[in-house]
Amino acid sequence: MAKKTTRPQALSPAAPDEGRGVPIERDEIALVKDPRGRVAEQFRGLRNSIIALNPEGAPRSVVLTSSSPKEGKTVATINLGLSLAELPGTEVLLIDANLHSPGIEEYLGLQPRQGLADVLSGTCDLDSAVRATSVPGVQVMGAGTLPDNPSQLLGSERMRTVLGTLKRGFSYVLIDTPEALRISDASLLGGIADGIVLVVRLGLTPRHHVEQTHNTLEALGGNVLGTCLTGAEEDGGFD
Repeated sequence: MAKKTTRPQALSPAAPDEGRGVPIERDEIALVKDPRGRVAEQFRGLRNSIIALNPEGAPRSVVLTSSSPKEGKTVATINLGLSLAELPGTEVLLIDANLHSPGIEEYLGLQPRQGLADVLSGTCDLDSAVRATSVPGVQVMGAGTLPDNPSQLLGSERMRTVLGTLKRGFSYVLIDTPEALRISDASLLGGIADGIVLVVRLGLTPRHHVEQTHNTLEALGGNVLGTCLTGAEEDGGFD
């Protein structure tokens, strides 16, 4: 695992095309590093299951979360996004809504730029927070300048408005969030997104924690679509 990138105090806006020439180097991103492999195919299976739950093809927002840290939420978010973008005419936005410990930009090899937190606080416009990646059909909005109180921003009416605007511009909006048992942000976002995928790493999280997380998310208005199992022979499975 690569060493965590230190985020600068002051972030600049992203140039829209600055990420197009930055290759994805991380081995965990199976859709790029081993597109014909088993893990990549499992994420395509996850993609197909989500599409089957959305037969009308309307723009869809999906939160990815877990019970505990280090279960593979960020890797699952990126791999799922890349698998969706394989479908003709599908435009995907990856949002890093983990305003405590963001990771999407690091996995994509991108420098941290102004992002979601800056949009919600009004210091950055929406277009300046979204940039292309080296994968056609996939764009990204990083976490941005980390706030003192993430829940205040993520639970705001502006978050709901921003998500509605983004859904009009993308086929799928995938939202990476912190672990749900320790931090409330996933529940806040799950209540306004179209669905939630619960990422579970085999052998790491007790079953009762997974059940507790599932029940909590649904009790707070979330629509849990299913679970994505990581760290197993069938990595990326969807139940």
